Amino acid sequence: MKLSFSKYLVFFFALGFVLQSCGINTNLMFKQPKGERNTQDIPMEPIEASKIYPDDKISFSLSTNNGAKLVEGIAGVNKGGGAGKLSYLVRANGFVELPVLGKVEVAGLTIEECEDKLVDLFSVQYKEPFVQVTITNHRIIVFPGNGSSAKVLQLNNPNTTLMESIAMAGGISGRGKANTVKLMRVVDGKREIYIMDLSTIEGLKYADMLVQANDYIYIEPTAEIASGIIRELAPIVSLISTALFLFSTINLLK
Repeated sequence: MKLSFSKYLVFFFALGFVLQSCGINTNLMFKQPKGERNTQDIPMEPIEASKIYPDDKISFSLSTNNGAKLVEGIAGVNKGGGAGKLSYLVRANGFVELPVLGKVEVAGLTIEECEDKLVDLFSVQYKEPFVQVTITNHRIIVFPGNGSSAKVLQLNNPNTTLMESIAMAGGISGRGKANTVKLMRVVDGKREIYIMDLSTIEGLKYADMLVQANDYIYIEPTAEIASGIIRELAPIVSLISTALFLFSTINLLK
């Protein structure tokens, strides 16, 4: 009886090990086969100018006489500036509601193209308008390498670098692989993956790479095999221990 029960315990333990092992490190994302690397040239600057899309928020400043009041205000000659900056939401149809102008279609335009369009529209009512446009909610997502958290960062500076982005996210975590930093960027409607090695001094050439809106920076975590096995098997070990205790108790009562 004891021998038969022991065999069953060994069988269930082995089965549990196999089944539970399949769930170890399942939180790791964007895995690639060993040895496979992206062979494309890694772009050090954004491939295309930043564009305005639905759900973006834009702000603009307006001054007349080609911005003369702005310059005078900076110099202390004139305290009057241009229109203050407020954020305006680009609707799903690509239009934004702006003061004086009303609905203006801006989706798909670069910042420069949007500025030129607003200059033309404001010139009907203002003399030599000077317009500056900013997209206020462009962001990137950084996974620092601990396998369970990510940070959404606002791109307040259009010249934000890869190293600055990682630093703003708290740096590479203790589990992060510095030799496997993946940048995922939309190019021609498709998200391309560029893999960089920041673990050696040669990787310094990627430090000043400029990020762009909607980039994902994924630092691959180191797989936790041992702790994962222990964590997954803990319920099974507890169940087997309980079964052994009950079996021993029953034998003593016989």
